[in-house]
Amino acid sequence: MEVKIGVQYAPREIVLESGQSVEEVERLVSDALSGKTQLLSLQDEKGRKVLVPTDRLAYVEIGEPTVRKVGFGTL
Repeated sequence: MEVKIGVQYAPREIVLESGQSVEEVERLVSDALSGKTQLLSLQDEKGRKVLVPTDRLAYVEIGEPTVRKVGFGTL
């Protein structure tokens, strides 16, 4: 699943492919925004962690990744 995180005062958003479920990511974001944690911590498909301070979160977009087409097929 693709997760896009907007960070205040940062010119670009953070985009990662995560193996976590939509419900799990939503729970982590909700916990971070409610003040239960100081950091939003997500793990990507390669095992790397992304940590974002909750007071700097602008938005979090959760969605399915786009399928990349490869080859010379008809459109």
